Amino acid sequence: MPSNVYSAQTDKSIADFIKDLGRSMTMYGFIIHNEDRMEMVHHFGHHGVELAADFDLHMVQVCAPKRSAESLQKNLERAVLLPKFIVVFSKSGQTQVRMLRLSGSTLHDLVDDDEFPQLQAAICDDLQNAIESAL
Repeated sequence: MPSNVYSAQTDKSIADFIKDLGRSMTMYGFIIHNEDRMEMVHHFGHHGVELAADFDLHMVQVCAPKRSAESLQKNLERAVLLPKFIVVFSKSGQTQVRMLRLSGSTLHDLVDDDEFPQLQAAICDDLQNAIESAL
């Protein structure tokens, strides 16, 4: 599969989608790692950057603690590619959802590790399934 940006949308509010995402992710062993820091307007504001009142970008960092620990014990070079973000924002009256998926060849080029691309593909498949369950 080539690298791509997974894209979906829902009529749910951002808050309702993220709440449902948190529930559906637990079925796949994931947690939301940054629940109290995902609203980027607060992050930027904390650093003195003013944004429009309707700026509603959420960067949801997700983690599968068991999978991550097992993966990192095999190869610490994988760490740079383990953080996963699901980006959520409003556009045209709908909640938009995005997630970056890197291809196996790109992953192999970045981390010389024959096993890692397949592991990452499975993680992205599970995250996509969790997203689709939450839509």
